[in-house]
Amino acid sequence: MNIHSVNIAPESIFRKNASMKSADKHNKIIRAATKVFAKKGFFNARISDIAKEAKVADGTIYLYFNNKFDILLTVFEQEIGKLVDQVKALLAEEDDPRRMLEIFITKHLQEMKKNKNLAEVIQIELRQTNKLVRDYRNNRFSEYINIISTIIKRGQGENVFRRDILPGIAKRAIFGALDEIARIWNLDLVSEYSMDETVQQVINIFLLGILNEPGRHHQD
Repeated sequence: MNIHSVNIAPESIFRKNASMKSADKHNKIIRAATKVFAKKGFFNARISDIAKEAKVADGTIYLYFNNKFDILLTVFEQEIGKLVDQVKALLAEEDDPRRMLEIFITKHLQEMKKNKNLAEVIQIELRQTNKLVRDYRNNRFSEYINIISTIIKRGQGENVFRRDILPGIAKRAIFGALDEIARIWNLDLVSEYSMDETVQQVINIFLLGILNEPGRHHQD
């Protein structure tokens, strides 16, 4: 084939470049919004604050989003969506429910420590009572923490985990523990524990409990 005979339409190159620039700007706004929401809180944050952080004009925000709630839900959908995909990919390579639980805990804590703005937004904004946020909690975020209950159920089916444990309560207990650890990190409180120690402690508490001899009651 004669290379000179291949014609690439200039308009197709323009559309591709424009699309890439559009995606870059969209992601830039999301990163800026995550930072602003974490710093000011959703209700105190203004579109102009996000635009300033993203270094774009206020009107540019409305080319990509309808309003502030649209931005907030996109932050959740995009960032938590990444976590869902990453965790599921890691779990697909593992068969042991104990190891699967450790993978989930490790990945979550690593991401929350790396992205403190996202951790702050998750901790504060997902607790809002607004209907849009409540509806969102029933979608991608629920899919995320349901990974925990799926692991619990698998472990019960394989006789690895106790069958009297209620997966719906276990997933909230585990996620609540992880959320509190991330909250402490977000307050910039000095921790004497490394990431590995923290992960192992959480794993040990939930897999082994804190009884010295499980099943045996203390007698005076």
